[in-house]
Amino acid sequence: MPKAPQPARIYKHSAAGTDWAALSMGGGLGFTLALQMTTVRKSDFITLYASLATFSRLCALVGTYFAIVGIFLVARIPWVEKGVGHDRLVTWHRKLGPYSLFAIGFHVLFIILSFAGQDHVRLYVELWRMLQTFPWMWFALAGFVLMIMAGVTSYKKARAKMSYETWWVIHIYTYAAIAASFMHQVVNGQMFVGHPLNRAYWTGLYISMAFSVIYWRFGVPLVRSMKHSLRVDKVVVEGPGVVSVIMRGKNLDKLAAQGGQFFGWRFFTRGHFLMSHPYSLSAAPTAHYLRITVKDLGDHSRSLAFLKPGTRVFVEGPYGAFTAGRSTRPHVVLIGGGVGITPVRALMDEFNGGVQLDVIFRASREEDLVLREELDYIAFNSGGSIHVHYLVGPRKNHPMDARALRKLVPQFADSDIYICGPEPLVSAVREAAESLGVPKNRFHDEAFAFHGEG
Repeated sequence: MPKAPQPARIYKHSAAGTDWAALSMGGGLGFTLALQMTTVRKSDFITLYASLATFSRLCALVGTYFAIVGIFLVARIPWVEKGVGHDRLVTWHRKLGPYSLFAIGFHVLFIILSFAGQDHVRLYVELWRMLQTFPWMWFALAGFVLMIMAGVTSYKKARAKMSYETWWVIHIYTYAAIAASFMHQVVNGQMFVGHPLNRAYWTGLYISMAFSVIYWRFGVPLVRSMKHSLRVDKVVVEGPGVVSVIMRGKNLDKLAAQGGQFFGWRFFTRGHFLMSHPYSLSAAPTAHYLRITVKDLGDHSRSLAFLKPGTRVFVEGPYGAFTAGRSTRPHVVLIGGGVGITPVRALMDEFNGGVQLDVIFRASREEDLVLREELDYIAFNSGGSIHVHYLVGPRKNHPMDARALRKLVPQFADSDIYICGPEPLVSAVREAAESLGVPKNRFHDEAFAFHGEG
C-alpha cells in the first residue's frame, strides 16, 4: 500500500527560505538606516526642532523602505515564492503595510512641526510654503494621500464593505504612491544631496522594484499564457449562481500546478482583462485542462457565466500552499464551507490510495451543495478510503466545535486538517483543532475571501 506523502523536505526548504528572506530584509534595513546615520551632523540635534527634522527623515527612510519591501513580497518572484511560500509572503506584506504608513505619516507630521517651529508660523502656513518652495512636493503629497487610501481600505472591516474590484483598484494606488515620492526624496533628502553612493543605492532599490513588478507580474504571465494558448472551452452551470469555467490549453502540466492552488485569472474580453482575480482550481489540473468553479459574489464573478468558448485566458500562478504534499498523516480531514469546497474537491484528486479521507461539506441549503455529484462519484469509486459528510442547515444545527468534529470523525485529532471557507468557519475549526491538540503544522487553511495583496 502506498504511503502518505511526506513533506519533511518541503518544510526544511521553506524554513531556510524564510531565514534567507528575513536576513535579506534586515540587511537592507541596516543599509537604509546607514544612509541617515552616516550623513547626520551635529547641527541636526542642536535644537528641539532640528531633532524633530532629523527624526522625521529617519521615519521617511524606514517607511519608504518598508513600502518597497512590501511590493517585493508580492512581486511573484519565483525563488522567493518557493523559498518562503505565498501565504507567508502575503502575511508579511499585510503586516508591513501599517508600519510603512505610520512611519511616513510621522515624517509628514514632524517635518511640518520642525519647519513651522523654526519659522514661527502656523502649521498650515508652513505646509503651503513647503509645497511652493521645495521641488516635487506636490507629487510627494499626492503619493501620501494615495498611500492613506490604500492603507485605510486594507483594514479588514473596510475590505468587507467593498467589492474585490473596488479594493483592487484602490490598492494599486500603492505603486503610484511609492513612485510619486521618489524624486522628492532624492532631490530634497539630506542623506542624498551631495551623496552619490547613497542616491545610487536608493535608485537601485526603486529600479529593482519596478523591474520585478513589470517582469514577474506582467511579462512572465503574458509570455506563459501565450505559450500555453489557454482558452475557455466551456462554461457549465453547477447550481444557482455557481458556474464552472473549463479551460483548454497546451502542455498545461508544465505549469506545475496542483489541486488546492489558485491562479490570478484574466479573460481577454470586456470587463475581465485589466484586473486579475484569484480563483482556486476546482479539479486537479491535467496536461490540457484547468477548471475553476465560481459563485456569484459580485459583478465579475457573475459575468463569468457569459464567457464565450474560445476566449483567450491569461494566468498568474500557480500560488498557494494548500496542497496535498504538506500532509504528514495517513488520515486527512478536508473541510469546505459553501463554494469553499472547490479547492477541497481539487485536493481529493491529489491524494493517493494510501490516505484515508474524510470530507466535510458545510452548507446552509441543499442547493448550495455544488459539485455534489462529483464528490459522491469519487467517494463511491475510492474503495472505501473516502467518506463524504454533508452538514446542511443553520450553524446551530451543526456546531463545528471539538466535540462535534470528534464525534463525526473519531480520528480528527490524529489527522491533517485542510479547510477552506468563510472566516467564522475557519476560526471555529482552528479553535477545535487546537483544543484537541492538533499541532499548527497539521492545520492548513485557505480563507474564502479575496487576498489582501497588491
